Amino acid sequence: MLLTQTQLDAFDREGYLFFPGLFSLEEIKVLLDEVPALYAQRRPENVREKTGDVVRTNFAAHLYSAPFARLARHPRMVEPVRQMFGEDLYMHQFKINGKQAFDGDVWQWHQDYGTWKNDDQMPEPRAMNVAIFLDGVNEFNGPLMFIPGSHKLGVLDAQHDTSTTSYPLWTINNEVIGKLVERGGIVAPKGPAGSMILFHSCLVHASSSNLSPWNRVSVYLSLCAVSNHIRRFKRPDYIAHRDFTPIECLPDDCLLKSYDVPLPWKDRFFEPLRETT
Repeated sequence: MLLTQTQLDAFDREGYLFFPGLFSLEEIKVLLDEVPALYAQRRPENVREKTGDVVRTNFAAHLYSAPFARLARHPRMVEPVRQMFGEDLYMHQFKINGKQAFDGDVWQWHQDYGTWKNDDQMPEPRAMNVAIFLDGVNEFNGPLMFIPGSHKLGVLDAQHDTSTTSYPLWTINNEVIGKLVERGGIVAPKGPAGSMILFHSCLVHASSSNLSPWNRVSVYLSLCAVSNHIRRFKRPDYIAHRDFTPIECLPDDCLLKSYDVPLPWKDRFFEPLRETT
């Protein structure tokens, strides 16, 4: 899947592109059916909410789950980013964010590249997020909020917030956010399961808590130009990957057919849940 010049111009101006319903419900079901088993595992790749046992983020499922390993090589997600950067990509980060009904906590205002620069020493913002909705996203279940055009300001000053939620972020203070919103407003792309968002790693974004009765589970591929690989290995390898091998795409039907994919971490750290009475 390649982008048109009109789409490239819109991305340059706004910092994101939204593709409602890009994946079929049949394709999404293959992924969504896999999520409960992944979230049930007691392994460090599952970061749980501060307030309980609900999974906030599952990391690196593409290294131990066949459906997500195939998604990580899907041309609809990989090819547009390769087109933009003009070179091969590797997977910097792969996560399944589980903003569960009633329990999904906030993600503070931040830029992803701010964290990647500060924690991982990624040289330049030549990395891109591609998100796919596994559930329908509406105004009530904590949609992603973007400040259009904020990617053009480069890396903004941020503070390392290690206390608000269970996952530390380099966050942007309220005064700066207020000025950015005056300048660019706020948008929150909403749509059915199977919708996809492509957004710049410097685009300022956040999401509110999910107090609704509807889950909002999304998958995020953070794809980085191979030449721009990280230089510091401070964070666990399931959060900031250290394998810079270029991604090779599978055919477009890879979610509906069982193409062979490597699963190098299938048994890594695995501790099955014990039954309780």
